[in-house]
Amino acid sequence: MGTGRTGYAEQRVLGYSAEQMYDLVANVKDYQLFVPWCSRSKVLLCCGEVMRAELEVGFPPLVERYVSEIHLSTRQIQAVCKDCRLFRHLETLWRFGPGLPGQQDTCSLDFSISFEFRSVLHSQLASLFLNEVVKQMVSAFEGRAGKLFGPQAAVLPPRCQQATRCA
Repeated sequence: MGTGRTGYAEQRVLGYSAEQMYDLVANVKDYQLFVPWCSRSKVLLCCGEVMRAELEVGFPPLVERYVSEIHLSTRQIQAVCKDCRLFRHLETLWRFGPGLPGQQDTCSLDFSISFEFRSVLHSQLASLFLNEVVKQMVSAFEGRAGKLFGPQAAVLPPRCQQATRCA
């Protein structure tokens, strides 16, 4: 019996280039170093723009291992769970676009995740703290970028085109 799909989406402008963020997200083998609740991340196969990786996630005693198929394309990374007892469906999508005009060291991030647990218990637990978990996950990538690339470039609002007051 299905428990229903749940999803979350977030958009941000980051003070890192799209290339930096793309490379960070594509480096699945390092997830175990910084992604919350990920205790193991291993690339099993990498063939062109497709990668298979095994991830171990959770917190004791609820720890699960699953395999994701990851599709790498220009400025987009999509991961789909292919082998899992925990999820009926799990898909994440990262899209990186240009940042603010005139600010080359910025990018836009569109992140979304959708999933459906096999277990009603897992669904109920996730509903209690889903938004916080996903926010922490996105923030973990942002924090990792800071360690690898240094402080973010200042993300400044666009300047007014004329000498009129900005709203």
